[in-house]
Amino acid sequence: MSSHQDKVYIEIIREINRIIQEDDLKAGDKLPSERELSDRLQVGRSSVREALRSLELLDLIETRRGEGTFIKTIGGHRLVEVLASFFLREKKARSDLAETRKIVEVEALRLACERINEEQISNLGRLVEQSKSCLGKGDLPVEEDYLFHKTIVEACQNRLMLNIWISLVEYSKVTIRESLSRKGRAEISVNEHEQILDGLKNRNEKKAISAMKNHLEKSRF
Repeated sequence: MSSHQDKVYIEIIREINRIIQEDDLKAGDKLPSERELSDRLQVGRSSVREALRSLELLDLIETRRGEGTFIKTIGGHRLVEVLASFFLREKKARSDLAETRKIVEVEALRLACERINEEQISNLGRLVEQSKSCLGKGDLPVEEDYLFHKTIVEACQNRLMLNIWISLVEYSKVTIRESLSRKGRAEISVNEHEQILDGLKNRNEKKAISAMKNHLEKSRF
């Protein structure tokens, strides 16, 4: 995503935030349509759609088919500007994002060591095998990598933590590809996933967290 597109994306989120505050919209109220937002901001509807999708991932709005988009969380829109600042592609913003992701993911893993179920453990094992098969075909397991981490955060059974994690990582999937593209990195990354999984299987919090910290450090997200 170019820096111009980033700016457009952030402007849309700020504009939506401004509309919510100016019109004193509350939970359950309807937001302007995609077309209206597109006209008011003089930007393409695809950019508006992407911004709305990120707000939906954060559980701040909900789209009802044929009816439009509605505000979901009371007072939740204040979170929008906080998160929008992370979407800036400055070096500092990227390191802030990586640091915040590490905090969320390590704590989610700590909880997952107690709360993960057998189905989630077998899903993680399947994702590791799918990643290996991807590498065998000469592809990068970008989606498998994303889902491996997402499954761990889901296993902590904290919905807000999951929504925060999604907002941090969904937007920067491109950085997963960048990271895995480095020579030899993808194979090592899958191996690190196995170490994390091994810790989780044995409910060995110390081993799992040590493996995760090492993995995130080397991934350069």
